Amino acid sequence: MECQRNAEASAEPRRETCLGPLEAAVIGTGWCGGIRAETLSRSALCAKLHICDIRPDRLAEVKALTNPATATLDYRDIIGNDAVKVVYVCTTPEHTHFPIARDCLRAGKHVLLEKPIAMELFEADELIAIAERGGLKFTIGYSQRFNTKFAYAKKKLADGTLGKPVSVMVSRHLSRALGKKIASRVRLSPAAMESTHDLDLVFWLLEPARPARVYAQGAYGFMQPVNGSYDVMWSTVTMDNGVLVAIGGGWNLPPSYPNYCTTWIEITGTEGSLFLDDSSRDNWLTTAKDGISFPMSTMPGEQVDHVFAGQMGPETLHFLESVILDRPPMVAPQSARRVMECYLGADLSA
Repeated sequence: MECQRNAEASAEPRRETCLGPLEAAVIGTGWCGGIRAETLSRSALCAKLHICDIRPDRLAEVKALTNPATATLDYRDIIGNDAVKVVYVCTTPEHTHFPIARDCLRAGKHVLLEKPIAMELFEADELIAIAERGGLKFTIGYSQRFNTKFAYAKKKLADGTLGKPVSVMVSRHLSRALGKKIASRVRLSPAAMESTHDLDLVFWLLEPARPARVYAQGAYGFMQPVNGSYDVMWSTVTMDNGVLVAIGGGWNLPPSYPNYCTTWIEITGTEGSLFLDDSSRDNWLTTAKDGISFPMSTMPGEQVDHVFAGQMGPETLHFLESVILDRPPMVAPQSARRVMECYLGADLSA
């Protein structure tokens, strides 16, 4: 059904009450954008799907997978389509995030933008301001909030099981191949590209506490000749309530390591502790050709026939539901800006 304008208070931004499935678009149909496009194509919440990519071969591939209403090489075709109400901006390299998200928001479209929110803080501020003026839903793709293990941690902190939080430690490692793929397209650090997920996660767990100061160090190795990046960075964040946070992010696991991503989390409180093993070693596949592999060990997850194994599928539909039901999305853009502020501080410190 069509969206209807709600003009009850002229002083307030005009909002849309959406009474049914909406037309949605995905701009950038690479790895993450492909997941979102396929998820939307399977959902009754998406009335029609529109896709955009600058690579004709990839566009054709995703078109065959999702049977969209339209497929274009120019994102301005999405901007100019008034029927499209929701846009998922999944483009790379990361410096394209700001101008495309800005154009979508200016056109009155609700936007889910992959991390990072922007390359500069003033860009993040502009996106947030445009969304607020237009009464638009705007969120950032921090899909780890949709990991059931982390949702459980949030519950145990919120209900007092762990008492007053004391410390949180996160150690996340990516494979060298995946790290090289990411680092080769953009000069951003492990803190900005990987620890960003964990900064968001921990700040969410510890709400309403906020980060007060950050100190970081990095170590060079394999990645330095690729893009000048550290192989690993450790960031120590002190929250304004005294909780100590230590987050390590690296992307140099050797080629023989049969995993894309492995994570360990320790949370301590005055009344208990919670350790989370998110090393994705619960699905072992061994073949004569390739040896041992952990096939579902990427952070976004993947489609497995009729179910989605991971976080990005549920996150994609959550945003569409947020628009339809006019409720706040899980990740406020102000939270993403706070994360950005923190990893920029970590980069300066290191």
